[in-house]
Amino acid sequence: MVRELEKALSLPRPVCAILAARGLHDGAAAKAFLRPRLDALHPPERLTDAVRAAERLSRAIEGNELVFVHGDYDVDGVCSAALLTSVLRQLGGRVEPFVPHRVRDGYDLGRTGVQRAKAAGATLLVTCDSGIVAHDAVRHANEMGIEVIVTDHHTPGDTLPPAYAVVNPKRSDCDYPEDTLCGAGVVFKILERLVRERTGSVEALYPHLDLVALATIADLVPLRGENRILAHYGLRYLARTTRPGLRALLQVSGVDGGADARLEAGQVGFQLAPRINAVGRLGDAGDALELLLTDDPRRATELARALDRINTERRDEDGRTFDDAIHRLTGTFDPDRDFGVVVAGEGWHPGVIGIVASRVVERIHRPVVLIALDGDSARGSARSIPELHLHDTLTECAPHLGRFGGHRQAAGMDLSPDAIPAFGDAFNAAVRRRLPDGIPAPLLRADLELAPEAVTDELHHWLGYLGPFGMGNPRPVFLARGAELSGAAREVGRGHLKLRIRGRGELDAIGFRLAHRHRPDRVPSRVDLAYQIRTNEYRGRRTLQARLLDLRPPLEG
Repeated sequence: MVRELEKALSLPRPVCAILAARGLHDGAAAKAFLRPRLDALHPPERLTDAVRAAERLSRAIEGNELVFVHGDYDVDGVCSAALLTSVLRQLGGRVEPFVPHRVRDGYDLGRTGVQRAKAAGATLLVTCDSGIVAHDAVRHANEMGIEVIVTDHHTPGDTLPPAYAVVNPKRSDCDYPEDTLCGAGVVFKILERLVRERTGSVEALYPHLDLVALATIADLVPLRGENRILAHYGLRYLARTTRPGLRALLQVSGVDGGADARLEAGQVGFQLAPRINAVGRLGDAGDALELLLTDDPRRATELARALDRINTERRDEDGRTFDDAIHRLTGTFDPDRDFGVVVAGEGWHPGVIGIVASRVVERIHRPVVLIALDGDSARGSARSIPELHLHDTLTECAPHLGRFGGHRQAAGMDLSPDAIPAFGDAFNAAVRRRLPDGIPAPLLRADLELAPEAVTDELHHWLGYLGPFGMGNPRPVFLARGAELSGAAREVGRGHLKLRIRGRGELDAIGFRLAHRHRPDRVPSRVDLAYQIRTNEYRGRRTLQARLLDLRPPLEG
């Protein structure tokens, strides 16, 4: 099979072996994967209510109605709102964009959003990345004489909100081939239909894929199928975007852009997205929305720098909250008893508890809910392990919760502080029922055995065609058995493990946060390594580097 792919593709054997291991067994399927095509996107007409939504938006443009676009305060919600606003304005529509303030307005479409739409004189309200469980708010808008289009990708409840149109690939009556689109992806599908109907072509929509890629990667949806196509082309448009706000954000993030630049999904996920998320967590997400919509380069630079400063504050807040959460767990966490973990704390900022919950999951390998207490209110954020569907689990705990929503790996909720002990017991019991054989041990699976001497610039180049990498399409992991180290291992930075591996010459290797698991003075001169191939740039010189994921003494025999 691998040999056949080598003949069909003329690519290095390791690349073909990875393609085969990921189910791409014949040349045609592999070529389609390696060279995604925009004309392979599914017709938007297959997405339930997408045509109805597009036709209503078209009537709003024709009738000069004011459209109130209601986003959300994370990257997906902000990008979705900016995408819809930009394209509607490009088509001649009148638009008032809005994203709620996390603390002041709360999650999802609520009365604040409806009242803002009424005050603006809107006759049509469109939600982006939100609204699927906002039944009361949609009903309130209808009473105010405002029609509502809900666009969302979160899990619906038993009934849909009473909106003019509800566009969500997770609807039970929707047979769209892929239900993993992010909020911006759902908006893009509606706009495909709208732009084609009004202009006869969708090509004018493609430059807006910069926002779709940013949202798709940041929201951690699987980078397979349609999401892979959108991210692949969106990264190209993002690298050479003409939006002053994104150009300024690229600059303050230290990410190179331009006509010849190539952006990776990791740069979006770890450098661009956190700065947009940070302002939604600790400040006003309206600043991020303004950044994506402004035409003024000077204002764009001002906003991008502000987002950068807030991101630094967010990192500090993350650290304090994480340390406090771990301290609260010390002495109380019992791995044999606690399948699902709930931790609450006074003074925690509700904007960072989701990030911190992810870090706690990494530390204890359990589904985790962190709850920020503030007087008589409590707001929680949950993160899961791969084996547990979080939203379904929380549904079992609904009697103890107020409003909640989310998807498989992440969720948010409001609840009464008095309900926290009972909710903690219910959550633990629900996780235990869903994982009756216990919490599965975390596994690190290698795609291929690859000796360090096989790591070359050419191989790294061709491996890039397997990207963009992320959820559902992880960066390849290689296993090197009995790799020989050059010199002693050492600790650098904050707990990072630094090695040099003998190969073709010597290959630098770094394992972030591995020094606390593998003391440098106890690392033997030969080790088995699980690693990825990355590049490292230092003083303008770019070299290959092994990114260590784990190591062990060589197995005997």
